[in-house]
Amino acid sequence: MFDFDIGKLIVFGIVALAVIPPKDLPRVMRTVGKYVGQMRRMAADFRGQFDAAIKEVELESIKKEIDEISESAKVDTSFDPAALMRDSVEEAARDKPPVHVEEKLSLDAEHEPSAYEMVNVEPPAPEPDRVEISPPAPQKAASSAS
Repeated sequence: MFDFDIGKLIVFGIVALAVIPPKDLPRVMRTVGKYVGQMRRMAADFRGQFDAAIKEVELESIKKEIDEISESAKVDTSFDPAALMRDSVEEAARDKPPVHVEEKLSLDAEHEPSAYEMVNVEPPAPEPDRVEISPPAPQKAASSAS
């Protein structure tokens, strides 16, 4: 708070001894201590009130941010997947003309193969023959006779 180092305190003590008589010095020191204690308590109280005000402002800003996030994260309640599927099925049914049961049976009979019908199955194509390539034989080194 006050910028007192040891040198300033010594100068202050010497001046106090010169101005204040030694027999009144304990009473003066008690009074000074009392006032310094009061100043410290007032400074701590001020700091506490200041910190509380800052926390309140921060809390309000955090609440505002949370409200904004929750507002942006709301899900549209009109979304109904069952209704969407039902609508798409109904639309598909409206687009396709109705098929009568008798016509359906005749259509199915035309496309189904008969139980006695021959099925031609071709064998798989043969694999091409594999050709193995061997490494070249080592050649004898020509000896040079000089």
